[in-house]
Amino acid sequence: MLFSNHQQIVLASGNKGKIKEIQAILKQQLVIPQSQFNVEEAEETGSTFVENAIIKARNAALHCNSAAIADDSGLVVDALGGAPGVISARYAGIGASDQDNLLKLLKDLEDIPAEQRTARFVCVIVLMRHANDPLPFIAQGTWEGTILDQPIGENGFGYDPVFWVPSHKKASAELSAEVKNSLSHRGIALAQLTQLLKNN
Repeated sequence: MLFSNHQQIVLASGNKGKIKEIQAILKQQLVIPQSQFNVEEAEETGSTFVENAIIKARNAALHCNSAAIADDSGLVVDALGGAPGVISARYAGIGASDQDNLLKLLKDLEDIPAEQRTARFVCVIVLMRHANDPLPFIAQGTWEGTILDQPIGENGFGYDPVFWVPSHKKASAELSAEVKNSLSHRGIALAQLTQLLKNN
């Protein structure tokens, strides 16, 4: 068990794609989405990935009286000054779908040449032992790539269809779940978190 002091860790997310990825990577740990406890999602008022992950983890820990894990992740595009960044999930507006966000990204980049479309997925994961944990575990992962000019592939979610992975010469949405989890920002952050927990 990764976190032996608790029987479960509540995951502060309602994103089905994200839940599936985290559960696949943390195979040995009982991860329960906060939706099972009817917890309302916290308002992401932070200006950084770290701040938002802490806000979400604290909210879940408080309402579930349990250890909680939260991630804040997004796409950082150099040519857009780091956008969409922390508002990746609502880049096209509140309530925007994955498709809405993806289309806005492609429109914002339509005049940018291929060599200037460098980008990375960023993931910060926070694990709080309880709502008032003064020293939460914080892990971070990044995944480098470039942005395509049109979507490719059927796997993944979010911006995966336009995120080109140079090492595999495929879009993220063309990779199997196993390959993606071994390469991705979330996989890297969770591996780092696992190591932190082993050392504490």
